[in-house]
Amino acid sequence: MRRIRNAKIIATLGPSSATPAMISALFGAGADVFRLNFSHGSHAEHRQRVETIREIETRAKRPIAILADLQGPKLRVGCFAEGRIRLEAGAKFRLDLESKPGDARRAPLPHPEIFAALRPGMDLLLDDGRIRLKVEFCGPDFAETRVATGGDLSDHKGVNVPGAALPVSPLTPKDILDLDFALSLEVDWIALSFVQRPSDLVAARERIGDRPVRLLAKLEKPQAIDHLDDIVELADAVMVARGDLGVECPPEIVPVLQKRIIHACRAAGKPVVVATQMLESMIHAAAPTRAESSDVATAIYDGADAVMLSAETAAGEYPLEAVTIMDRIVAAVERDPWYRMVTDASHQAPQHTGRDAISAAARQVAHTLEAAAIVTYTSSGSTTLRAARERPEQPIVSLTACIHVARQMALVWGAHSVRQADIHDFAEMVDHAIRVARDEGFAQGGDTIVITAGVPFGHSGTTNILRVAECYG
Repeated sequence: MRRIRNAKIIATLGPSSATPAMISALFGAGADVFRLNFSHGSHAEHRQRVETIREIETRAKRPIAILADLQGPKLRVGCFAEGRIRLEAGAKFRLDLESKPGDARRAPLPHPEIFAALRPGMDLLLDDGRIRLKVEFCGPDFAETRVATGGDLSDHKGVNVPGAALPVSPLTPKDILDLDFALSLEVDWIALSFVQRPSDLVAARERIGDRPVRLLAKLEKPQAIDHLDDIVELADAVMVARGDLGVECPPEIVPVLQKRIIHACRAAGKPVVVATQMLESMIHAAAPTRAESSDVATAIYDGADAVMLSAETAAGEYPLEAVTIMDRIVAAVERDPWYRMVTDASHQAPQHTGRDAISAAARQVAHTLEAAAIVTYTSSGSTTLRAARERPEQPIVSLTACIHVARQMALVWGAHSVRQADIHDFAEMVDHAIRVARDEGFAQGGDTIVITAGVPFGHSGTTNILRVAECYG
């Protein structure tokens, strides 16, 4: 099974997409990666979904990536005596560490790390930004605020502190349990939520150890942008998590940050995912709005490796239709001549290494010869990632002997991942590349393919070969 597009689709699994029949249908409709959202669902449910995906993978004979998305720290107000209150604009409102249920004058906020970061004049956002409080006085265990934007507030609503780097780890005790469980399931990607600084990724790496999994950094806090280049360097991929990012940033800034993050990832050759509210109206409607279609298209024109569906497939009424229309939007954009013009205009100069020079040359040779495909042999995924960084016109057939790498590359732009036995010499390399390109529907007799690999074979980071081959009849 091959896709007719380069950008990938991530579909979140949940109550609307929990059955084997629906997961199989979503894969058939275009889902390349399945996301397990550990903010919801039990370990038993996630295990069942992983087993289902692996069964589909075996039947389809195509690697499928699984992304385990950790919840991260959730900062919330406590309970109210009546369950709900009304905050009026201009009223005073106190937050403190006391456990006593709240009322319209005060509420418990059981997070000393928030009080440690507060300063007079700062804002506090409650309930996804619907309520805004201005801090007038504060201490290590309290904050006296005035309501700037009022509204109804109920138990356990979220709290955001824009402009503050909070002294919290992205790995809560729950996240550590979920991470260990996800690693035991041999998922392919771990999404780390609430990344604020490079050290957050270092802590996650230490917990992961030498397990064959890649780490995706979710950029949800504006503070992460201050360390963007360092975070991109340390992560294996990055997600533009626009939901939480949009709570703490003005709406007009979010598109600017999206483009900046995508550009940084493109320059570094790291996959980048655009997520949140892409087709949100399809939670309850069978078709997206024109604005949503344009939003998905913009992410593709900008060069995103993947676009993600969240509640649309996890809890929506039309999960299959959401994947289907997203597949159609991506394919339509990539057929547009303007897309290739934009992609070529934003092409990044190769980095100053022999491996990058080979990948850049492969793109140019494939263009000049109008090749049918670029075939990459990779043991770690680096050769395929370098080929994808070049954004060639031709599809990238990624061959690897490692099933973990084959699955991980399912997230990467343009990569059609195939598990292939190790090769031992040049003749075998060419023969296998031709056979796979033909068997997978990318080439036929008389077509030209461009091959990149590394010698000695089977060693990571050794891309040093470029070979042009003609497919036999």
